Amino acid sequence: MLTLPVRQLGESERRAVERLLDLDPYAGAQVAERVAARGLAWWRAEGRILGYGPRRNLESICWLGGNLTPVLASESAVAAFAEQLSAEERLCSSIVGRADAVLGLWDRLSAYWGPARDVRPNQPLLATDALPAVAPDPEVRRVRSGEVDRLFPAAVAMYTEEVGVSPLAEDGGRGYRRRVGDLVRAGRAYARFVDGKVIFKAELAVVTRRTAQVQGVWVAPEWRGRGIATAAMAAVVRDALERVAPSVSLYVNDFNRPARRVYERCGFRPVGTLATVLF
Repeated sequence: MLTLPVRQLGESERRAVERLLDLDPYAGAQVAERVAARGLAWWRAEGRILGYGPRRNLESICWLGGNLTPVLASESAVAAFAEQLSAEERLCSSIVGRADAVLGLWDRLSAYWGPARDVRPNQPLLATDALPAVAPDPEVRRVRSGEVDRLFPAAVAMYTEEVGVSPLAEDGGRGYRRRVGDLVRAGRAYARFVDGKVIFKAELAVVTRRTAQVQGVWVAPEWRGRGIATAAMAAVVRDALERVAPSVSLYVNDFNRPARRVYERCGFRPVGTLATVLF
């Protein structure tokens, strides 16, 4: 019997949710962006936020939408969230967040939601609030609205390589193309073009008042090993810090040594470890 049952949170508890998100601004960035944009009303938020703890002292939250993301979830909160979720059909495409919480949830939910397509248990979470010491690549710039067609093939290649499935599979890529277009129009997509083709790309996939979170970093295969990624990332970090947010963050697979070296050269420091379960 749970002494602190999980409950769905509404707009009246938005301030308490925002307080928790401020305590974990990097791991909770995706949730913070959604709350800032749409609030907690389920019919606006395209997902639900579950809470754990007394009404006057909310302890942990869990976003349930396209992704499942626990924030500041203690062991008891993980057990409570898992008990609630085990009775529901899985609708999310992944579980992502602080590694201890994600792996704890999956340990309890795998019998109900399994099998997973992939489990990535060790993804260093990195952040910086300082301009990179390395010189930025002057050819890296924000993608213009008329260049979505040029960016999209690179975005598809990155997604397929990173996630293991093509974003074109479910609806012919219409939803993913809308997402890429939205990032371009918001000034959050960067690329370097050579002869009209993208050889480097990255996006500020999540932006909050605390951080801009970089995702989708990709170098064209034929350009890898030439040393372009460090200066290219330095350009992204510099623009994001000067124009968008007071810090830049990202997470990376632990086995991706080349990428980790690039981020270290650009001034990123460890701020935790995430894990991802992919379905």
